[in-house]
Amino acid sequence: MAENQDGQERTEQPSPKRLQEAKDRGQVAKSQELNTVAVLITGMLAFKAGSSLFAATLRKFMITTYHESSFMQITIQSLPGQTLDFMKVFATLILPVMGFIVVAAVASNVAQVGFFIAKKALTPKFSKINPLSGLKRMFSARSLVELLKGLLKIAILGLISYWVISKYRDAFLFLPHRTVAQIVSFLMEVLFDLTLKVGEALLLMAAADYAYQRYEHIKSLKMTKEEVKEEFKQYEGSPVIKKRIKEEQVKLTRSRMFQQVPEATVVVTNPTHIAVALKYDPKTSADAPQVIAKGKLKIAERIKQIAREHNVPVVENKPLARALYQSCEIGMEIPVEFYQAVAEILSQIYQANRGKMPRIGVANG
Repeated sequence: MAENQDGQERTEQPSPKRLQEAKDRGQVAKSQELNTVAVLITGMLAFKAGSSLFAATLRKFMITTYHESSFMQITIQSLPGQTLDFMKVFATLILPVMGFIVVAAVASNVAQVGFFIAKKALTPKFSKINPLSGLKRMFSARSLVELLKGLLKIAILGLISYWVISKYRDAFLFLPHRTVAQIVSFLMEVLFDLTLKVGEALLLMAAADYAYQRYEHIKSLKMTKEEVKEEFKQYEGSPVIKKRIKEEQVKLTRSRMFQQVPEATVVVTNPTHIAVALKYDPKTSADAPQVIAKGKLKIAERIKQIAREHNVPVVENKPLARALYQSCEIGMEIPVEFYQAVAEILSQIYQANRGKMPRIGVANG
């Protein structure tokens, strides 16, 4: 079990904050083997796909060169043009393949760690050029693992290469009896087959290496219980976090409040600035109407909108709306001094619905 400098065991998984800090330093789980496989296979497939074009371009250039060599004179004046012709052919053959290779290398890195720039990793540090630090890294357990991986990879690739070439052993014996074009075609076939088999083996090793790199990455960032507690304290004490928590609490409270509005008996308004939703169910033991939602401006507009959507009566009474908003909190029953004013409003509503208006302040049941 990994330990820190105080001897405490690192048993806890790294927090998102710790993972992000490591990412900012350029410390991520990444396998170079996957990059190698991507470059190797992409390069060979691109070369294979364009082999006909490459062969035709190279053949045309060689015929032209050999044909003109009998009378062509190389001078200081002609050398730049001849060099440019050669560079054009070289670019035609190499640049398309190089383009695919670059895209594959970038895609492999992005697939593993995403697209980001580790600015802290670019900052010059003395430890990066310190010989003692270099020696420590050279003789670390991680370096030993990398050495063993390298030796294993060489052994596996050597066996695969021997196996592939052995399949063409008899064909190699007849090469002296073939034309140059046949020899080139045969060697390209062998090279493609060898690269494909090596690529498949490297892909399996790369998958295992990525799993190992990810395991080592998480292991190196594990935390002690004390570190987790300390980070949580810092998290709670941060003004930004406190503000965010308060905002989320306000959002949650408002959401719950809005959900209560459809159950309101009436919404008393200012009418434009304030809205107070009251609930009064004479079948319950409630002695007085209860404030289940209130708000100003945009919140008031939202309360009125929800009320209208659910056919809750909206009544304008400026003094009452203002007084209820200032003196009542959500969940409170209205004070006695508002019984008469609220009773008159409820009476109008019950009469409109042809119901009997119970007395406010008298328990039912």
